[in-house]
Amino acid sequence: MPITGPDRACLDVRVGPGEAPFKPTILVAAVALVDADGRVLLARRPKGKSMAGLWEFPGGKVDDGETLEAALVRELREELSLDIVESCLAPLTFASHAYDEFHLLMPLFVCRVWKGMPVAQEGQALKWVRPLDMAGLQMPPADIPLIALLRDFL
Repeated sequence: MPITGPDRACLDVRVGPGEAPFKPTILVAAVALVDADGRVLLARRPKGKSMAGLWEFPGGKVDDGETLEAALVRELREELSLDIVESCLAPLTFASHAYDEFHLLMPLFVCRVWKGMPVAQEGQALKWVRPLDMAGLQMPPADIPLIALLRDFL
């Protein structure tokens, strides 16, 4: 019996003529820094970067041989001048999104404890946002599905 309806879309993975069957997968770790008022820190991608002007969860690419937690500790120190201990990062969920040039795999962690005040080190704007207000912000496509999960968690 042929599969029809919404289940068919999950199984239709054919590659047409001239299409590349493979896109490189980029692993990026992200974190929802949650303050005492239940707000989450978002960073606005600066001019000159891809997806400039969009709001995103802080984080960055995971280097070869680096754990997700170590990547976040490094990225948050470099981008926001924050000191975070790996044990304060709790995995929540992940995003998997196909962009035109690559496939993004982005685990999202939650962190409620850190040392320091966030200071933008790479020209990005920073904003504390309540999860209910995130839906009104322009965010990268991979980040959007994470909003509801984070809202329900918090």
